[in-house]
Amino acid sequence: MIFRTATREDLPAVLALLADAGEERAEVTEAHERAFAAIETDSRNEMLVLVEGGAVLGCLQLTYVPGLGQGGRDRALVEAVRIRADRRGGGLGAELMRLAVARARERGCGLVQLTSNKQRSEAHRFYERLGFARSHEGFKLRLAD
Repeated sequence: MIFRTATREDLPAVLALLADAGEERAEVTEAHERAFAAIETDSRNEMLVLVEGGAVLGCLQLTYVPGLGQGGRDRALVEAVRIRADRRGGGLGAELMRLAVARARERGCGLVQLTSNKQRSEAHRFYERLGFARSHEGFKLRLAD
């Protein structure tokens, strides 16, 4: 099992993971290309993948957010956590999250935060088992469809 930064070649597999959760189509569009290029060239963003035998089994995005809180340390924002459907339940998600937390710790982050859809109760139990606490109520304002 390899944990690494995603490459452009991983983009179709990452989009397929996101589509499996009902978020978007797996087809790579120009918008996806631009977004991936922006992530890839921004030192405060990482798209990370968990790979076995050349197959992408999981992904997540880490964004390092500077702030004055936490003693001026960055915080790591975790987004787009996915494990391939046929490999869920075997500990890969926990391993992926442990690796992401270790990466944030190495960068000197003061905390790791994430949001999860209120209807994903299994995901909430998963994050709590990993030590994440429900500490805030989140709000979103959709600006585009």
